[in-house]
Amino acid sequence: MTTHNDDVDWDRWPVSDYLAENYREVHASDAAVIAHHSAFYRGLPPGRIARAVEFGAGPNLYPLILASAACRRIDAVEAGASNIAYLEDQICHRLDASWLPFHTLCRRLNPEVPATLAGALAPVNIVHADVRTLPPGAYGLASMHFVAESVTEDFAEFADFCRAFVRTVRPGGHLVAAFMENMPTYRIGPASRWPGCPVNPATVTEVFTPLTRDLDVTHIDVDPTLPDYGDSGMVLLTGVAEAV
Repeated sequence: MTTHNDDVDWDRWPVSDYLAENYREVHASDAAVIAHHSAFYRGLPPGRIARAVEFGAGPNLYPLILASAACRRIDAVEAGASNIAYLEDQICHRLDASWLPFHTLCRRLNPEVPATLAGALAPVNIVHADVRTLPPGAYGLASMHFVAESVTEDFAEFADFCRAFVRTVRPGGHLVAAFMENMPTYRIGPASRWPGCPVNPATVTEVFTPLTRDLDVTHIDVDPTLPDYGDSGMVLLTGVAEAV
């Protein structure tokens, strides 16, 4: 049977295992994503974007740090209760020291990132909601990291999530995203199983071409320092939203 997003209890997402496996140090793939996205954000004047969205934020803070260079408010929209609890703990109470090297790299590649980690996260507003319920055209920029391909096994539903992502920004708004390439159904920690939808640069381009202009899709190789989830690297995207 094909697993769809609504078949999964996202409140049980294993935050501690996920962070331990992926974000306790800056892996080469993180550095590549940060370098790619920093070039994108350097093209935007500081504070240019009044309101941005991190579409399915999860517990990964570096996309929020990157966006702080250009965005005055960043809505971190997330459905899973465990991820919301982590975001609230980090942004409202205490910050894990493991995010400091990510901030240092983001700021080195784009000096418009605020000088402290706390300052970079100050624009973040945590929103506990299903991203599919977001109103259309509410944002000037939308960012998405490892979401649409990691919440379903159904390609049609993957494409629906991508369309919902584009719809959140007004026509002419900016888009930046990262996807795991050829991600199968995967495990986090010793036991938990989560849906994956294999995509690649060609399929990402196919989905986004009718929705965008100035689309740029690139690939980075698999990172051998990360757990072997069965993926073959990452697909990175920037573009400008058309009316959807």
